[in-house]
Amino acid sequence: MRIAVGGIHTECSTYSPVLMTTEDFRVLRGTDLLNAEYFNFLNADGVEHLPLLHARAVPGGPVSHAAYETFKAEFLERLEASLPINGLYLAMHGAMNVDGMDDAEGDWISAARAVVGPDCIVAASYDLHGNVSQQIIDQLDIFAAYRTAPHIDVRETMVRAWSMLVDALKSGQRPGVAWAAVPVLLPGERTSTEDEPTRALYDMLPRFDEHPGILDANLMIGYVWADEPRATACGVVTGTDKAAAAAVAEEIARSYWDAREGCQFGPVTGPLDAMLDIAEACETAPLILADSADNPTGGGVGDRADVLNALLARKFEHALVAGITDRPAVEACFAAGLGETLALRIGGSLDPSSTPALVEAEVLFLDNPGALPERQAVVRIGGVTVVLAARRRPYHNIADFTRLSLAPETVRLLAVKSGYLSPELAPIANPNLMALTEGVVNQDIENLESKRRMRPAFPFDREFDFQPRARLSARWQG
Repeated sequence: MRIAVGGIHTECSTYSPVLMTTEDFRVLRGTDLLNAEYFNFLNADGVEHLPLLHARAVPGGPVSHAAYETFKAEFLERLEASLPINGLYLAMHGAMNVDGMDDAEGDWISAARAVVGPDCIVAASYDLHGNVSQQIIDQLDIFAAYRTAPHIDVRETMVRAWSMLVDALKSGQRPGVAWAAVPVLLPGERTSTEDEPTRALYDMLPRFDEHPGILDANLMIGYVWADEPRATACGVVTGTDKAAAAAVAEEIARSYWDAREGCQFGPVTGPLDAMLDIAEACETAPLILADSADNPTGGGVGDRADVLNALLARKFEHALVAGITDRPAVEACFAAGLGETLALRIGGSLDPSSTPALVEAEVLFLDNPGALPERQAVVRIGGVTVVLAARRRPYHNIADFTRLSLAPETVRLLAVKSGYLSPELAPIANPNLMALTEGVVNQDIENLESKRRMRPAFPFDREFDFQPRARLSARWQG
């Protein structure tokens, strides 16, 4: 059996003014894809694995049309060169927005289907914060999505999709996909699988898998910061029995609709000043403060200095801000040198809508991996230490700090650009506070500009009725 592997994986806030380009993506091609740890589960017996192209970027603004077409053209060229194939596995995210295009994943997957033809079995794995459309479903035979947020089952999900594909090819039984949209759009911070009621909804999914005719049941939360027609929550089911799959998709959709009013923030949450009032009175440490609206892993720009300015105004001591994206500031630190003090303008280098911090800073640490975009600098401004990054990136893993000789567990307050905390930071938070800050992924969902979404949809609208209606993939309707 010959199975090709590839895809494109990112998440895009349509409210961001910063377009992503080819330089924002990490691209795996050919044998580099097969040798990458991310894909090292591709080792099925009796399968010839055909690596194509996989492009992945930290979430951000829309992908430039030129960058998307560049990746798509190379992917399709490699796919055509791999023919004939029996199966195609696509490792996707599902919330990509391309400048000037609706339903980018629908375009990508449809183009792939046009190359491989109707007989090839196509499987896709998705982030649960991806947006699904009928166009996407119509091209697929197999679908699997994450069941945890924070995402601790990425590999498990990819293995689910891959295993269903291999099993289908070996058994000769072709599965299909049913889905039922839910007119609800909530952020991940109000639908974490660590909090109720969402936790109970996701706990049910493996039980659906045990039903006759059902292979894989999924609840898609969707991506709320994409003002586009396909943005919606939905139930998506892979199965071998059409009626059973449709019934389960509708049950999942109904369960989320019924739970929608109960979806609330997990940590203590409020305006930045209120959270800092709590922080100043807090006697435990480290307190971790999430700057929720500028979170790069949710599509934020990552260059706002609002939290830094607020900490400096309060003369807060023993605080660590990690980090702020500002390439000019990083370059200025490298030009000044380790141990030097210099005037810096921090923040607003990508999105000038925010107020930068104008400071005198001492350079504490310089990280130079070689490539200019990967450089980082650590500076001290009074009682606040700040990590500066040349490239948009999060600081959600302990290794991000140890590389810079920082120990987040030893500070009084750690401010990170995040929504819900990552699995590595959450255990050390004592406590965790989330600030409702300004930015392109802000949590004021009800007041987001909404010009292109399908309406009515909760929480933008509240007084309307809903009955789930499942639809089958066009490939499964015959």
